[in-house]
Amino acid sequence: MKVLVTGASGFVGSAVVRALVAQTDHEVVCQVRATSNFARLDPLAQDSAAGRVKFVAANLLSRADTAKVVSGVDTIIHCAAGMPRSGIGPADLYLNTVVATRNLLDVLGRYRKRRLVLVGSFSVYGTAELPRGAIINEDTPTETRHDKRGDFYALAKLHQEELVRERADAMGLEVVVARLGAVYGPGGSALSARIGIELPGLFLSLGGGNLLPLSFVDNSADALVLAATAPAAGGLTVNVHDDELPTCRQYLRRYRQQVRRLRTLPLPYPLLLLASTVVESYHRKSKGQLPAVITPYRARSLYVGRRFDNSRLKSLGWRQAVTTDEGIRRTFESLRSAA
Repeated sequence: MKVLVTGASGFVGSAVVRALVAQTDHEVVCQVRATSNFARLDPLAQDSAAGRVKFVAANLLSRADTAKVVSGVDTIIHCAAGMPRSGIGPADLYLNTVVATRNLLDVLGRYRKRRLVLVGSFSVYGTAELPRGAIINEDTPTETRHDKRGDFYALAKLHQEELVRERADAMGLEVVVARLGAVYGPGGSALSARIGIELPGLFLSLGGGNLLPLSFVDNSADALVLAATAPAAGGLTVNVHDDELPTCRQYLRRYRQQVRRLRTLPLPYPLLLLASTVVESYHRKSKGQLPAVITPYRARSLYVGRRFDNSRLKSLGWRQAVTTDEGIRRTFESLRSAA
C-alpha cells in the first residue's frame, strides 16, 4: 500500500511519517513545500531503512502540484492546514486549510476509491452551552456561533471537515475524521490556549482545575496510522487524546518549575466572565481597535471544565504508548534546550 502524508514536514505530519516507517511496510509519499523546513525529516532522509519514503515538493494550492503528489496513492493522511501564529491572518488560514483541501478533493475525483484520514481538531466542538462536567465525545455538536467565538482557526477546520463530508459519498471516498486534542511534544507549542493567555510579562492562568485534553505527538501519530490502516476505522470520527490527563494548573505548575519562571495571574472563572464582558464591550465601542482577546462566549467554550472521551479510538486498538509524565518530561527538556 502507498500512503500519502500531506504537510509531512510539520509537527504532526513528521511524527506520522516516522510512525508509518516504524510500524508498517507501506510506501510513504511525503508532500512538502519547496520552502519547508526539513529538520524534522532529516533523520529519515538519511536512514537507509527509509528507502521506501519519497519526498515530493508540492503546494496544495496548485492543482497541478496536487495531481502530481496523489498519483498512485491508496491512502491519504491529510495533516496539511493553516496554523494560527503571529502574522497569519484569517485569509491564510482559510486558503491553506479549506482551499487546499478542495484542490485535493478535486484531483482525487479523477482516481480510484481510497481512504482519506482528515486530521481534525477539538476546536470544532460547540461547547459554550454545555454544563460543567459534560463529556466531550464524537457526538458533541459542532460550533454554530463563530461570530461569537471569534476563532478563525476553528472556523477553517470546521469548513474543511464539512467540505470533506459533503463530497465523500459522491466520490466514493472512505473518510476517517480524527479530531486531535491539545497536541504537544518536542518542537511543538509550549502552552495551549486552554491553559491561559500569555501577555507581555504576564501569563493569565484561566484553565485552573480543568482537565487538559493533551495528546503527545507520538501518541497522536499512532492514532492517525491506526485510522489509516484499521479496516474498522472506515467512516468513523474519533477523538484523539491521551488517557492520563493533567489539569491545566498541574501542567502550568510543572512548566514553571522545569522550563522557565513565568509571572502568572490566576483568574477565577467568575472574574474571567466579568473581564471578558468588559473586553467585548470596549471592542465594540472602539470599532475593533481594541482586540477582543477574550469574550464571554469564548470563555464559556474554553474555560468551563469538561471531561473527554476517547473510547471509540481505543475500540480500534489504540493504546497510549508514551505516558503523560514521560511526554511532559521530553517536551520540557526540549524547551529548556531551545531556550
